[in-house]
Amino acid sequence: MASLEVDIIKKKKVIAIYGLGNVGGPIAAAWLRKGAKIIGVDISTKLLSQIKSGSSHQKEPFVSETLLAGMKKGTLSLTSDGIDASLNSHIKIVTVPVDTVNNKINLNALISATTNIAKGLKKNDAVIISPSLPPGTTENVVLPILEKHSQLKSKGGFHLIYNPERIFEGRSLQDIEENYPAIVSGIDKKSLKFGESLLKIISKKGVLSLSSISIAEAEKLFEGVYRDVNIALANELAIFSQKIGINFWEARKGANSQPYCHLHYPGTGVGGLCIPIYPKFILESAKKIGQNMAIMESARLMNDSMPKECVKNAIQLLVKNRKNLKKAKIAILGLGFRGDVTDSRLSPTYSVVKEFLKNGYSVSIHDPFIQYDEMLPSNIPLSDKLDEVVDNASLVFISTDHKVYSKLTKKSFAKVKQPLLIFDGRNILNKNNFKNTLIRTVGMDQYSR
Repeated sequence: MASLEVDIIKKKKVIAIYGLGNVGGPIAAAWLRKGAKIIGVDISTKLLSQIKSGSSHQKEPFVSETLLAGMKKGTLSLTSDGIDASLNSHIKIVTVPVDTVNNKINLNALISATTNIAKGLKKNDAVIISPSLPPGTTENVVLPILEKHSQLKSKGGFHLIYNPERIFEGRSLQDIEENYPAIVSGIDKKSLKFGESLLKIISKKGVLSLSSISIAEAEKLFEGVYRDVNIALANELAIFSQKIGINFWEARKGANSQPYCHLHYPGTGVGGLCIPIYPKFILESAKKIGQNMAIMESARLMNDSMPKECVKNAIQLLVKNRKNLKKAKIAILGLGFRGDVTDSRLSPTYSVVKEFLKNGYSVSIHDPFIQYDEMLPSNIPLSDKLDEVVDNASLVFISTDHKVYSKLTKKSFAKVKQPLLIFDGRNILNKNNFKNTLIRTVGMDQYSR
C-alpha cells in the first residue's frame, strides 16, 4: 500500500470537499468508503441538513447511507466555513458547479471556493479542481487566486491538479470507483505524480494522465460536445423521417446494426448542466480566437428547438382529434432533465410548458421523483400521483424517459378524455399496451394500434 494511501486511511491526511451536490456528495462517499476523514463544505444549509438526516442524494445508490454512516463514525464533518476547512485539511477537492448565466460563463462559485481554500492553504497541501471548465481556466483563473491569497507559489509550495468529474447521475459512485479511468493532469510533474497516486486509491480502472491541465479541461468538454452533436443529428433525421412518412426508429435500428454507426436517441430536448453547457464553453473560447464552430452552433440550435417542434406536433394531434379545445388540458409526464433523476436543471420540460401556455392550453405535470420545483410558475400543478395529473386531460405529453413510464398501459390513462391521445416525446411507451390509441412520437407520424 502506497504511503499516501496509508496516510489517508490513518487520517494523517484529511480531505476537504467543496460542494456536496450531485458531484461532491458521491466523491465524498467514495473517499469515506476507502476510510478517509472528510470535511464536507457547502453553502446550502438545506443540503447539509439533508445529509445529516440521511435524505440527500436519494437517487444515487449507497451515497446517502455512506454519508450518514460517516457522520455517525466521526469520519465526516460538515461545515459552511471554507477557510476553516482549508486550514484543517491537507487535500482540497473542488466540485462546485460552473454554469452559464445569460449565455456567459459563471465562475462565481469556483472563485469563491478557491479564494477560501487559498486563505487556509498550507505548504505541501493539494488542490484538486473537478468542475468542467473552458480550457485555460485552472491556470489563468484558479492558480492566480491560490497564489495571491496563500502567498505560496505552486511550484514547490502546493500541488495543483485538474481531475474532471466523469459522473452519470443515477450511478455516480459506480462511475467514480469502477467504470472509467480517472483523468489526471497537474500544474507540474510533482503535482501530476501526486494526483496519480491520489486518484488510484479510489479508481479501480486506474488513471489516464494527460500532459497539461488545458488538455484535460478540453477532454471533458469534448465528451459532452460529442453527445450534443450526435443527439442533434438524431433529432434532425427523426424530423426528416417524420416528414417523408417513414419510421425513424426502425431505420435507426437497422443503421446501428452496422458497427461504425451509433445514431443516438432523438427526443424533446437536451437538459442538465452538462451537455447543453459544454458547447457554450467552447463556443465562447472559439470567439476569442476568431474560429467559427458551425457544427456545434447548429447542434445547439437543433436541440434547443426540439421542445417547440414536439409541442407543435402534439397540438396537431390534438386539433385533429378534439372538437372542443377551449378548455383543453395537457398532462405532461416528466420534469427531470433525464430519465430517473431528481435533477430538473435546464430540463426541456420547462420549454414544453411555456410552449403549451403560449398556445393557450392549461398544463399539469407528473414526475415520480420531484414533488416541488421553484422554477415552475406557482399555478402549474406538479404531482407524483399520475391519476391526479391525467384526470380530464385532453392529451398526454411524455417529456422525460423515466423507466416507470415504459410500464404504463392504456388503463393507466382511464381518466383521460377519449379518444386517448398521446405524444410520446421519448418513444418510451410499450406500444403493445396501447391498442386503438392515437400516439405520435418524434420520428414517427401518428398511428393507431
